Amino acid sequence: MAPIALDYRTAFDLAPIGLVMSRQRQIVDCNQQVLAMFGAQRDQLVGQSFQVLYPTHDEFERTGARIVASLDTRGWYADDRVMKRVDGPQRGELFWCHVSGRALDPREPHAAGIWAFEDLSSRRKLKVEFTAREREIAALLIDGLTSKLIGKKLAISPRTVDVYRARLMRKVGASTTPELVNKLLAG
Repeated sequence: MAPIALDYRTAFDLAPIGLVMSRQRQIVDCNQQVLAMFGAQRDQLVGQSFQVLYPTHDEFERTGARIVASLDTRGWYADDRVMKRVDGPQRGELFWCHVSGRALDPREPHAAGIWAFEDLSSRRKLKVEFTAREREIAALLIDGLTSKLIGKKLAISPRTVDVYRARLMRKVGASTTPELVNKLLAG
């Protein structure tokens, strides 16, 4: 058997996690795991805006703003969010995804970045229909943020966060915030 070439391109393409390189929130390159995760062909993603991976345009815009506001000093960012499958048998399906990565220049967060995507759908199912804002608040609750911190991140009042939290609790049948978080994590 011939030895496998070990170069950067091979490592990128065959990495066990989805990888994307971006410029100005456009997908410059992605690996095979991303294509499989989103059910897409290469030409459906490369050269496209990240918006094609989001359930709504508003979620795409708000996530971009949240990334800018939340980068650490090295340009790193990570969160769990709901994404959308692009094509294939699961086209349009929403699923939980862990996204982490970094802006290459923290002063210009969207100029260029390297992002990793992990499909969480095997551990966390979306059994209940949530609105875009409910999905954002659910993701931040899972991260352990308080109403005050969520409100600050999303530029809404803590009281508004509490209203959304109450809606989420009703939808999943939870009576406390810890129970809500557990049900969200379990799907």
